[in-house]
Amino acid sequence: MSLCGEDMTTQAPLALSVQQEVQLRFLGPADVSEVKKLCREWFPIEYPDSWYEEITSNSRFYSLAATYHGLIIGLIVAELKPQGKLNKEDGDLLASYYPPSAQVAYILSLGVVGDFRRNGIASLLLDSLLSYLTSKDRFDCKAVYLHVLSTNTVALRFYERRRFRRHLFLPYYYAIQGKARDGYSYVLYINGGEPPWSILYPFFKINFYIINLFTFLCVKTTIFVIFTFSLTVSLITSHTAVLSSPNYNPVHFLVKYTVL
Repeated sequence: MSLCGEDMTTQAPLALSVQQEVQLRFLGPADVSEVKKLCREWFPIEYPDSWYEEITSNSRFYSLAATYHGLIIGLIVAELKPQGKLNKEDGDLLASYYPPSAQVAYILSLGVVGDFRRNGIASLLLDSLLSYLTSKDRFDCKAVYLHVLSTNTVALRFYERRRFRRHLFLPYYYAIQGKARDGYSYVLYINGGEPPWSILYPFFKINFYIINLFTFLCVKTTIFVIFTFSLTVSLITSHTAVLSSPNYNPVHFLVKYTVL
């Protein structure tokens, strides 16, 4: 469970030159304390200590930090998993013909330190993840998805600008300070991934094939008509030339075209 983008609140930006000094690196076990401190500042959800240990040491997580003068100012954490092991509410991300082994990526967290927001740091982190997921070695990953509070309009706009689409409304998905809060799931399809078929999808596919078949038949018919017309004109021209020849012999003509 995550609150992706909860950190993306409006804040006066620093000089754009900050971006030139930002470096990216993967998280390691030595970052646990700092990451825990940042996440508690950014997100209203309490993560267990085991979660921090996992994301900083387990290779199944893509845990990337943006640093400025050695300090972590932003991070993104994502996990690759087969769609067959998704939670029930996320089980219909892909079209039904994808096998349970088809991979999807779940963004657990994306956050930026307050003073560095609106400097493109979140975009830099997200773009780095997407670049990794769309590489040749990760072509088996067909979608990237996340959960976000329904009231976090800044985060919603952030993801929508980056072509994520709203997938599901999740009522009472979060429990924050003893209160149930609604959420959304958002998804971005990559590497040729496709969403589940809607009830109208088969009709669109049938219509597509009918149009293609009709076009094919029209082309073939047109070619046949043109060929037949050309052949007829050629024969008429040839016959006319023969009949008008002073050396015309009906017997020879009959034998010639009977053989043909």
